[in-house]
Amino acid sequence: MRILYFDCFAGAAGDMIVAALLDAGADFAFIQSQLQKLPLKGYSLQTKRVQKQGLGALQFTVVSATKEQPHRHYREIKEMLLASDLVPEVKNLSLEIFARLAAAEGKVHGCPLEEVHFHEVGAVDSIVDIVGAAAAIYNLKAEKIFASPLPLGSGSVQTAHGELPLPAPATVELLKDIPVYTREIKKELVTPTGAAILSTVAQFRPYPPMTITGSGYGAGQRDLPFANVLRVLVGETQGEQKQQHGLVTVLETTIDDMNPEFYAYIAARLRAKGAVDVILTPVYMKKNRPGTHITVLVNAEFEAAVLETLFAETTTLGVRKSTAEKIMLARRLVTVHTPYGPVRVKVAEKDGKAVNFAPEYEDCKALAQAHNVPIKTVYAAAVAASLNTV
Repeated sequence: MRILYFDCFAGAAGDMIVAALLDAGADFAFIQSQLQKLPLKGYSLQTKRVQKQGLGALQFTVVSATKEQPHRHYREIKEMLLASDLVPEVKNLSLEIFARLAAAEGKVHGCPLEEVHFHEVGAVDSIVDIVGAAAAIYNLKAEKIFASPLPLGSGSVQTAHGELPLPAPATVELLKDIPVYTREIKKELVTPTGAAILSTVAQFRPYPPMTITGSGYGAGQRDLPFANVLRVLVGETQGEQKQQHGLVTVLETTIDDMNPEFYAYIAARLRAKGAVDVILTPVYMKKNRPGTHITVLVNAEFEAAVLETLFAETTTLGVRKSTAEKIMLARRLVTVHTPYGPVRVKVAEKDGKAVNFAPEYEDCKALAQAHNVPIKTVYAAAVAASLNTV
């Protein structure tokens, strides 16, 4: 099984993703041939080797013939992709990325999905980045894609809507439930396009078990105090086992003297620091006082950061630590197409047969809001589509 792992130590942007995939072996001619199927004119593609803080990398640039770029509605881009002769897998992934991006923009700006007006993301370079990334992923025959937690910068950025804080509001919406951390720099490290691509295609976790067979380095356009480069590793595994075994650290504490309004915030902070799961259980403590038992599952490499967060954010005086063995069904991520749009679904397998389907909540939520239907309707449609696909 071929794996791609995006090591996002300096962030991620659309051009960096395409450049890293090209440097890792994606066929430039194939990507060009796919892009030529779109009715986009007045641009050319350039690649060159550059140095970023002494690290060699490939830079991918979309050069526009005119400075002013037309801004497009999501509806226009969707119709353009549907009418194209792109390879079906490239077309479907491109549609999925744009749908996710439009849902985020619609949520931020308070407008229906079909009426979302892309500004910077609707320009030719962003369309090329998204379709180019989809084509490169298809060309590399990646069966599973993972990514590291994402670093976020700070400050502000000038957009068609005026000055907005960093990370950009659409980026924040796209990165919900994805582990992030801060780098002390007043620059945009993760762009909306980069966030849309990675949040659509990747599962976020530490390095998976694999044999590394290749790598690629994609350079950003700016020079930063650190190497402004996105690294992608290409790896191979021997395929999924019927069941996966692994170890996880269990951190537990029970609290009866904290404002209960804080728990949702704390759970989000713990996940952002790398927690695999956070479980809140109501309990009765001494003198029959109601309390909350916090159970945190975390992989060893994030244990220290999660433990520090527990002590900093809660009123606990002590945390119990143990190690547990996890026995997991083999799982894979597929994208199914429903009457409401694409939904990512986790498929759990036993003895090579699918036994459980878990549609991604955020995908179902976005489509339910966009189409004004109950979320359970979208969820049921995703499960039905999964049964017909797998």
